[in-house]
Amino acid sequence: MKKTKLFNVHQKLGAKIVDFAGYQMPVQYSSIIAEHKDVRNSVGVFDVSHMGEIFILGKRALDFVQEITVNDASKLTLGRVQYSAMCYKDGGIVDDLLVYKLNDERFMLVVNASNIEKDYNWMIENNSFGVDIINESDEYSLLAIQGPNSKDVLQKICDKNLDIKYYHFFNANVAGVDMIVSRTGYTGELGYEIYFKGDESVAENVWNNIFEAGEEFEIKPVGLGARDTLRLEMGFCLYGNDIDKTTNPLEAGLGWITKLKKNHFIAKEILLKIKEVGLKRKLVPLETEERVFPRRGYDLTAGGRKIGNVTSGTVSPILEKSIALGYVEKDFAYEGTTVNFMIRGKEVPAKVVKLPFVKK
Repeated sequence: MKKTKLFNVHQKLGAKIVDFAGYQMPVQYSSIIAEHKDVRNSVGVFDVSHMGEIFILGKRALDFVQEITVNDASKLTLGRVQYSAMCYKDGGIVDDLLVYKLNDERFMLVVNASNIEKDYNWMIENNSFGVDIINESDEYSLLAIQGPNSKDVLQKICDKNLDIKYYHFFNANVAGVDMIVSRTGYTGELGYEIYFKGDESVAENVWNNIFEAGEEFEIKPVGLGARDTLRLEMGFCLYGNDIDKTTNPLEAGLGWITKLKKNHFIAKEILLKIKEVGLKRKLVPLETEERVFPRRGYDLTAGGRKIGNVTSGTVSPILEKSIALGYVEKDFAYEGTTVNFMIRGKEVPAKVVKLPFVKK
């Protein structure tokens, strides 16, 4: 199992360590609920250095990114980030990712930790553009500083004004280290992500400087457990749960990033056909007043038969009620429709609601 450059810090903090995506990662330090509320109410820091950074270099870098991603990367200007996805030829999702335009001939693709090797190999297989594809995932540390007080914390140790728009980035010096600073958080709160190179001592120095700057705000470390509940309260998809090679972006509610008017990209033709024929199922947000825990894989029923399944579920620490995402047949995918969680042989009524679960 791999370790991030901050593994020793997590151990010293008493974090519960779990194996995740080939890494030993902190799942929680105090409790998932406490850490979740720290982010919603003040500020927390996530070590997400297990994420992948793959660079696309060359004169046809944009053409290549356009070919392998469903969003329109030609709309990116310098300093912009784009949420996108890559699809197999049958429309199944290879991964969801972030696309950073560093310059006209250099893009950074940030991919999910569990998919780094698979994504890299898939990019190599589809490289008919003569670009260089370089996987620098092991060289980068990535920290996410999230919460309403995140700007006040990071500004103390950043040499540039942090008034940047959502899905923008710039190069800056933070705690004496040159790095990329962006705003693309997956929590629904104000937040920043910092990408930087360096050994364990560099990473620990940056971490310590952030925590010293955030002391007045009672800044806390946050593990993968709260990262999951925070993203679910916003209805954000998680690869391996809500999207994978068996789902397409249209049924997963990612039609807004799937630009079918682009000249060409892998899976365009099949996705156009799927749209023309009509979706058979949709990913929907579900909420129930019952005190239950809707877990991934639970059946969803209506009229005494199975109509789908839960892909992600939790008890929202903010709403204090059960929430979930799940695929249902299209006729049951409308807001206000009642369906049931099948939990231990019992049908528990739930309603299709509107995202996000927690209104910001």
